[in-house]
Amino acid sequence: MYTLEQVSECLVMAKPAGPRCNLSCSYCYYLKKGFLFAKGPLRMSDTLLELFIAQRFEASPGPNTHFEWHGGEPTLLGIEYFHKIREIQNLYIPEGRTVTNGMQTNGLLLNEEWAKFLSREGFSVGLSLDGPREMHDVFRMAADGSPTHARVEKAFQLLKKHRVFCNVLCVLHSENVSEPDVVYDYFRRLGVSYLQFLPLATQGEPGTLSQAAAGPEAIGAFLCRIFDRWIKEDVGQVVIQNIDEALRPIYGIPHALCIFRETCGDVAVLEHDGSFYPCDHFVRPEQRVGNIRERRLLDLAGDPQMTRFKESKRETLPQSCRECSVLDACNGGCPKDRIVETPACNRSLNYLCPAYKAFFLHSRPALTRLAAHMKADRPLRAFRTYQEYP
Repeated sequence: MYTLEQVSECLVMAKPAGPRCNLSCSYCYYLKKGFLFAKGPLRMSDTLLELFIAQRFEASPGPNTHFEWHGGEPTLLGIEYFHKIREIQNLYIPEGRTVTNGMQTNGLLLNEEWAKFLSREGFSVGLSLDGPREMHDVFRMAADGSPTHARVEKAFQLLKKHRVFCNVLCVLHSENVSEPDVVYDYFRRLGVSYLQFLPLATQGEPGTLSQAAAGPEAIGAFLCRIFDRWIKEDVGQVVIQNIDEALRPIYGIPHALCIFRETCGDVAVLEHDGSFYPCDHFVRPEQRVGNIRERRLLDLAGDPQMTRFKESKRETLPQSCRECSVLDACNGGCPKDRIVETPACNRSLNYLCPAYKAFFLHSRPALTRLAAHMKADRPLRAFRTYQEYP
């Protein structure tokens, strides 16, 4: 269940279709990014695609090089585009190196052909699904305004049928946060084995709270209830990334998610035009580091601007965070969500702070026992047979 390996290199999230998408999610922070790019097709050209893949291999220390394909919606480029990606990767892969690919998708265009391809080529897939129909369709509508839930469910079943590794991403918002048991039971019935809850806070512009955001106390209560269900029923059977992250500092290994690390900049973004940015949530003119047409990916990743961005998260951490009992688990969260003003120290707190603190404190006792269980090399599923958890 848990690999718990250390994360060593900077991940580059490539967006070959730019901000183009066939959904019009009301809480999306990316659809409006089109103004940053020159007029033209929102598609990474074949020439630029080849340049990126070659430079990505050069910048990766190995023995495995991982590619992440995001958007917008990458499947809008068509399956032949991804056949081309694999052809180019096979052309440039260094001797003795392996390659893996991941794709984030809304699932609307996935069909049998796509599922067979993803399975055959060993892609991992992140699929966005916000719970049952009445919770999902409130905010995740198609570009024409039609509901999408049934199509996403079908996509999940196709991926499951073809044994594609699938991590379901559920945005935690105002319409699902009050029903943790309904949401959890839904995903269990669906057969989801890998699950991630993404609490919604800001949307697009710096400091702007999304209208779909739930209150942090409600988010904390949701995560605590999900943990209670999981620790009693699903240890060793379902992986929930939020819980995995809470376990990592207790177990003694680094966080996998950038939002909980001490510093930022470990998940950079390459746009369809070759522009390089330090973070998916900071694709802004002032944050643009350069372009791989002009400078190598390796040089862009090591640029002083990237170092400043990376260190700024730790350097601007409010004193209350530095003294917090769950600092090792949270590290101030994502800087994009630091919107709660604290005039006394002239720094902002994370909007999600009460949620994270409640969740990390609530889960810590049982996870401490689980970490000891794991270090003793006991089977994970056996943990449920003797634990003392109320």
